[in-house]
Amino acid sequence: MNYLYDLCDDFLSLLFPRICYGCGNHLMRSEKLMCTECYVLIPRTNYHLEADNPVARIFWGRCRIEKAAAFSFYNRDSRIRRLIHNLKYKGVQEIGIELGKMYGHILLDSGFTGDIDLIIPVPLHPSKERIRGFNQSLLIAGGISEVTGVPVDARSLRRISSTSTQTRKSRYDRWKNVEGTFVVEDRLSVSGKHVLLIDDVITTGSTMESCVNELLKSEGVRVSVAALAVSLV
Repeated sequence: MNYLYDLCDDFLSLLFPRICYGCGNHLMRSEKLMCTECYVLIPRTNYHLEADNPVARIFWGRCRIEKAAAFSFYNRDSRIRRLIHNLKYKGVQEIGIELGKMYGHILLDSGFTGDIDLIIPVPLHPSKERIRGFNQSLLIAGGISEVTGVPVDARSLRRISSTSTQTRKSRYDRWKNVEGTFVVEDRLSVSGKHVLLIDDVITTGSTMESCVNELLKSEGVRVSVAALAVSLV
């Protein structure tokens, strides 16, 4: 029976080849979304092991964070960049969940999430989320949560105004673009908690800075940040 199933699977793969979203190569029978080569060759930052790392330095003097980390590097033509592009703009939502799980195992095994109480994804404005159909940061957060067991809170932090795209904006313009964009409506829901704020990519850090400063208005809140990738160029 398994032989017939494998034969049918091979035949369907010839007619409708499954492609790796990271490099474009054909996927083997046991592979899903991403090939083994991409899984191995995507460079890990290992910033979760260093208190003083390039992601943490992005926020120095701007907002108070406990820890900061990123899974990989968002470089031109990098595999992680292609994966995130297929997630955000091609609507392959499973990529967000699977990459979240991958990073979740790394964060869990290192103890990074040991004292985290809540995972909060950077929210999209409702109008943008309706157009896209999903929030990629929520999918990533869900994957991390599934592995670590830390609950996701997607309601406490809201984006109350729609901003123009951050692409090609300077650091100052990015900060002005998101200033006052986020609000925590029920401060008791995050009070006294250590929150892990999740986004897909950290560039200048302006969006996360705005989120962190809003979260810190609640009593006793501590905030750490993490993303699938960081752009250090």
